[in-house]
Parts: sequence; C-alpha cells; structure tokens
Amino acid sequence: MAASEGPLKGVKVLDLSRILAGPTCTQLLGDLGATVIKIENPATGGDDTRQWGPPYVEDAEGNRSDLSAYFMSTNRNKKSVAIDIATAEGQAEIKRLASHADILIENFKPGGLAKYGLDYASLAQELPGLVYCSISGYGQTGPNSSKPGYDLMAQGYGGIMSLTGDPDGAPMKVGVGIADVMCGMYATVGILAALRHRDQKGEGQQIDLALVDAQVAWLINEGVNYLTSGQVPQRRGNGHPNIVPYDVYETADGHVILAVGNDGQFRRFCDFIEHPELADDPRFATNPARLENRDALNAVLRPAVQAYDMATVIAELETRKVPVGPVQTMDQVFATDQVAARQMQIAMQAAPGEVNLIGNPLKLSRTPVTYRTAPPEFGADTQTVLNAKNPFED
Repeated sequence: MAASEGPLKGVKVLDLSRILAGPTCTQLLGDLGATVIKIENPATGGDDTRQWGPPYVEDAEGNRSDLSAYFMSTNRNKKSVAIDIATAEGQAEIKRLASHADILIENFKPGGLAKYGLDYASLAQELPGLVYCSISGYGQTGPNSSKPGYDLMAQGYGGIMSLTGDPDGAPMKVGVGIADVMCGMYATVGILAALRHRDQKGEGQQIDLALVDAQVAWLINEGVNYLTSGQVPQRRGNGHPNIVPYDVYETADGHVILAVGNDGQFRRFCDFIEHPELADDPRFATNPARLENRDALNAVLRPAVQAYDMATVIAELETRKVPVGPVQTMDQVFATDQVAARQMQIAMQAAPGEVNLIGNPLKLSRTPVTYRTAPPEFGADTQTVLNAKNPFED
C-alpha cells in the first residue's frame, strides 16, 4: 500500500482544536489516512501544548524547537497553518478551507466562534454537507455550558476522582489526561458516524460533545453500580469493586497484578501460595463471599504473596492459568519485546531531527494506519496551504 493511502484517504479535516481532546481525535483520523490541516493562532505561538515542556526536541546544535513531547503525542500526520481568526482575513481563509473540508473540529467555548461567523449555524448555510464537531467542557446546552472545561475539572466533576486513590487518602486524578483522551475517542466515533450519514444522505450535522459527558459515560460499571444500588462507591485503591482478589500485590522485589476472575482460578492461586484451605473456607469460596470479606482475605494474601519474588509469582501463576502481570515503569514498558512486536514505539523524522512516538494501536488487516509526517513545527505549512488552489492536497 502506498504511504499516502489508508481507509480515510481523501477525507479532509479542518482542525481548529488544541491541547488534547480534539488533537487526539484528529491525529487518529490522520493515522487512518485523512488529510488534516491544523489551524494555530500566531498571536499565541500556536497550540498551548507547544509550551508544555520540557522535554522538547532539540536540533543537532542543541537548540530547542517548539516540539514539546506533549504536543508531539497527538499531532502527527497534520499540516500546521498559522491563521488569526480574529481578523477578517483569517475568517475568510477559514471559510475557504472549510469549503474544501469534509470535517471541521473545534473546541472553543460554546458560542465563541459565532462572533467570527465560524460557528456551525453560520457555516452550515453555505456548507450543508459539513460534519462539524464541537468539543467543550460541559456541552452546548445546560446550566454549565458557559464554564471552561479542562481534563482535571472533568475528572473531578464527572466522578472518576472520587473512585481513584487510596481508601483513606485524597481523591486522585488518573495519571494522564484520560478524560480528554476518551473525549477524543468519542469524537472520532461520532465523526465517522456523521460522515457515513453524510455520504448516504448528503447532509452534514453538528456533533455536540462535552468533556464531562464523556467522563460520565466511562464511569461504566461503577456508575451503573450506583444507579442500581443507590450506594455511593468508595475508593479502593487498586482493588476492584466487584471482584476479589483483583488488585496490586507487593512481592519481595516489586509489584504484580492479580486478576482472579472465577472460583477455579482462586483455588489454583491458593494452591500456589500454599493456602489451599482458603478455597474451601465459606468466607472465601465464592466471589460474592470474597467481596464481603475482602479485608480478611487480603490480610492472608498480602504477606503470602510478598514471600515470593515477582518473577516466581508471574511464572507460577501463568503455569496455573491464573491471570497475573507485572507493574512496569516507562523504561520497562518500552523495552519489552511485546511493544516492539506490536510497533507501539515508532521513530519519525521531524524538522529538528528524529523523534520517538507512541504507535497507533489499530491493526487493520487491509488498510493499516500510516505514519506520513511527523508533528509539524508551528506554521510550517502556512504558505503552501494558503497558496494552494486545493489546500488539502498531500
């Protein structure tokens, strides 16, 4: 397959988003073959995340570029075009680019683009086939629609922080901007569904996606646990609300994850730690019983597991077909043969030099993802795109 091909080859995306949720979506569309033009504000030096470092990429002479690691994580396969949408000239350029685009994605505050004539209602009059995705903190409607939205605020408002952290500690955010990332994933799904409808019916539409809505949606089982029982879930550290033992356990030289999903696995696990009597104890014989007596069970399990080194626990439990795995640091993760085999670390040639990036997890058998261009320096494609008759040409 040619380097420029992909399942979304020919799809044209005008990206007015910044930071993480929107760029996560548009990088995924770009990996799948879409042509993405990223609009960046010359008054601010571009996407905010260009300044969210260190670390930054440096050239051969040690000069710092505007490619922060944060920016590079979600901005490959895009062209960077500097346009000030606050000017009449900038607004005209955006409208011209939108007239060539299939998709426009933006994450301004609700109503923020209306004063420039770049909101959905304004553009849809002339571009009825445009798929227009709006990402905001709380959505285009509702009492909080005017409030700004950031990942940490979404994690707090949407409840995930109340579930995360030590039982006796403070509420804790997830270690990465997962509310933003998941919002970007939902945006991708919505865009592709709207594109399918446009191709069948000839009409575009607006996708109204809220960071907080997406966060609430992926409360998943804990959210429905509450809706079913009326009981507010509590923080359990790494413990599972519905399965025991399903947790992180300390070994003599590290930590392992045990995910004992049924009673047969629990019996085989007890044989390994030389406590076979636990599997017949009515307090622990079934998962509901283990759930009710979590603390009493862990009082036995934790010292028992700690008597072994990590390699032994993993090897012995894998032999017994009990789900187990290591807790790895970043250096260990990217040194694994599994990451190499799955191409989850890739190298690309950026303007300052070679950069290492995280690969796309999608493995399509007939139309694989492609890595065509590295994350661009600010405004690198401005003149090429603005001077082109067809600005979305590869």
